[in-house]
Order: sequence, then structure tokens, then C-alpha cells
Amino acid sequence: MSEEAETIIDWAGFSSARSELGADFVRILGYFREDGAKSVVAIEDAMRSADAAAMVLPAHTLKGEASQFGADALADLAEKIEIVARQSVEWRQSPDEALPDVVKLRGLFDDTLLAFERETNPLVERRAFGRKAEAANQRFGQL
Repeated sequence: MSEEAETIIDWAGFSSARSELGADFVRILGYFREDGAKSVVAIEDAMRSADAAAMVLPAHTLKGEASQFGADALADLAEKIEIVARQSVEWRQSPDEALPDVVKLRGLFDDTLLAFERETNPLVERRAFGRKAEAANQRFGQL
């Protein structure tokens, strides 16, 4: 597992969610993938149109869903965006302060999904094992 995956995911929280959700885990993780992508797009669109109010709900939703799976870095970033958006609504100003965090959001979301994929997809491990086995077979023939 990469060092970055170790810092963006609370694997104990992820394992806990996996245990609690049981057979429904894969389905619900799929919902997170779909809903999270929609939230990221909604936040980006709201930022482009300087619509702080339109940023609040998708940031809040992303924060909660990410927390459920131990994606703490993503949840923290979504929370920062939500706070700035709420303050911007209250103060009736543009959410420009959130721009650096919104720029980081898609990359972090993609990295989070990649870390989850590596952890949950048994084919990822099998492919790596297959390459190792193939390399070993080639060396065997060269002896």
C-alpha cells in the first residue's frame, strides 16, 4: 500500500465500515463512488458560478459519505469547503476563499477511490501475482 494511501485513509475506519455493512459493503461503496463524483462536479460548478449556496449541500454530503468509509482527508477537505460556503452565504459574498480547496478536491477524490479499489479488488492482487509468477517462470527457463 502506498504511503499516500496510508495518509488519506483511516484504514481502521474503513475496515469497521466494511465489517458493519457486510454483504452490502460493495454496493454502498459503489454509491459513494457515484454520489461522490456528482458532489465533486456540483462543487466545481458552484465554484465556477460563484454560487456559495449551491456548494453547501454537496460538500456536506461528500463530507459525511467520506467519513463513513474512513476517507478522512477527503472528509476534512469537503468540510473546509462547506464551512467557507456557509460563511459566504451568511456574509453574502463570493466563495473565492474556497478556490484552492476546490482545486484539490477532484485529485483527492480520485486518489481516495484508487486506494479503495486497491484494497477491495481481488483482481488487483491477482494481476500482480501473475506478473511475479510469469517472471519466475521466465527465470526458471533460463537456469
